[in-house]
Amino acid sequence: MAAALKLRTRMTKPDYYEVLEVTREVTTVELKKAYRKKALEYHPDRNPDNPEAEDQFKLCAEAYSILSDPQKRQVYDRYGHAGLGGGGAPGFGDVGDIFSQFQDIFGDLFGGGGGFGFGGFGRRRRDPNAPTRGADVRTDLSLSLREAAFGTTRQIDLSHPTPCEPCSGTGAKGGELESCGTCGGRGQVARAQGAFVMTTTCPTCRGRGAAAKDICGECDGAGQVDSERVVKVNVPGGVDTGQSLRLSGRGQEGTRGGPAGDLYVTVHVERDEDFERDGFNLVHRLTLTYPQAALGAKLEVPALEEEEDVVQTIKVPSGTQNGETLVIRGAGVPRLNGRGRGDLICVVEVEVPKKLSREQKRLLKELDRTFD
Repeated sequence: MAAALKLRTRMTKPDYYEVLEVTREVTTVELKKAYRKKALEYHPDRNPDNPEAEDQFKLCAEAYSILSDPQKRQVYDRYGHAGLGGGGAPGFGDVGDIFSQFQDIFGDLFGGGGGFGFGGFGRRRRDPNAPTRGADVRTDLSLSLREAAFGTTRQIDLSHPTPCEPCSGTGAKGGELESCGTCGGRGQVARAQGAFVMTTTCPTCRGRGAAAKDICGECDGAGQVDSERVVKVNVPGGVDTGQSLRLSGRGQEGTRGGPAGDLYVTVHVERDEDFERDGFNLVHRLTLTYPQAALGAKLEVPALEEEEDVVQTIKVPSGTQNGETLVIRGAGVPRLNGRGRGDLICVVEVEVPKKLSREQKRLLKELDRTFD
């Protein structure tokens, strides 16, 4: 399957705060309450055979997954969907995944597992023989500032579990499963706790409702074996630390003909000796001697270009003070949307010599008398 590299979120997505009908100052408690209300409104049991309600149910879960995470919320507040870079929003493909991720919410909201009780949606188990989508795989990628700014192509070595082929990921010899004796094929077990009956996932079959008749000798019943492979990643110019790239279908393989998961590559930009990055702007410490600051000068400063060791000229006005900034427009990092570049901001640091020769001291004293 060809890898489709793209940022996880799209600019056409609606505002997450509007989806949950909350303000940008919403607290954690208020956010959870708002999501519970929306989940109740669009829950599949209340909206049977309604694809629009199901899509809205997934979108609400996606919005909550971002806004309930302090780090992702900070990035979203500053840059919107583009700032998430694909690494933030999970894009739930199955409502069962939502129930699994937010079981702390659905457990007390819907009485366990996500179902209301009248439709039983959350209590339904999947057919153990049905095709299953492979798990997503996540990895990290370190880039130099130049690589992050202008893009690059890298080879990534991956090592992760993959479904065992002989047993089709079931853990059973020949892929043959039989009804689980612990839960009777229901995938859940119930136990009394005082006046209440608590329902939990069956520990034997892990909710599948079926168990191996004979253990697969290739994976010892785990259903997975270790896999190593190399993946080519095309990194677009303008990415920054914390952003993720999504390679569709390059994650863990599916079982029984199910689609593969996705690969998420989180970017980490290494420190640079010449520049500090501030969004799409670059900050450079420009050291001046006292005469250069007082009289002005034309100096060479490093430039961030695709070719290394490129320099550019900057004019320092006479009387420049320590801490002032000199800006070169359009010399920063290229923007992800392709519309121009940020700026290069040179912060002036006037250097005061720690040691002076006898002649230098004499000249400075003579100069000092001219200021009286």
